[in-house]
Amino acid sequence: MAPRTPTPELDTRFSTPNATPTPWADVHAALWDAELFWISTVRPEGRPHVTPLPAVWHDMALYLCTGPQEQKTVNLRANPHCVLTTGTNHWKSGLDVVVEGGATRVTEVKLLGDLAERWLDKYEGDWRFDVRDGAFFPDAGIAHVFEVRPSKILAFAKGEFAQTRFRFEEAEQH
Repeated sequence: MAPRTPTPELDTRFSTPNATPTPWADVHAALWDAELFWISTVRPEGRPHVTPLPAVWHDMALYLCTGPQEQKTVNLRANPHCVLTTGTNHWKSGLDVVVEGGATRVTEVKLLGDLAERWLDKYEGDWRFDVRDGAFFPDAGIAHVFEVRPSKILAFAKGEFAQTRFRFEEAEQH
């Protein structure tokens, strides 16, 4: 799939007067650089589940990995809709980013290899994975990889407050 083009919309109801939309380049940098994300999923009986995890931004999507029996995997199998958030815990500075989308399992060997390299580079060797059988294999165990293509991203600039929504137009399938 070709990259999708994000379209920004400033929500003036939740922004400082005269605020401008957060540029996509700033949001992209935040997603690329963030070391920690929080994933929110819904358990099969409807209760929420939130947990921190490392993730990588690659080709206009977020990728996460998790064990096949972990709660987030169980939740995503029952309901692929999820939210990933990252940012700061400061009120008057920084940028918070919320990514909404659906998670799909990645099993394609080439993409998994590219993602394993991205994890290794981003986390300076802390996350080393072998790729086989459609999954990541760390030193012990197995990790399934999920892709979350955004349907919407919200960016919350702080200080000069600006709430920007990025909608994504589906690119042509090839």
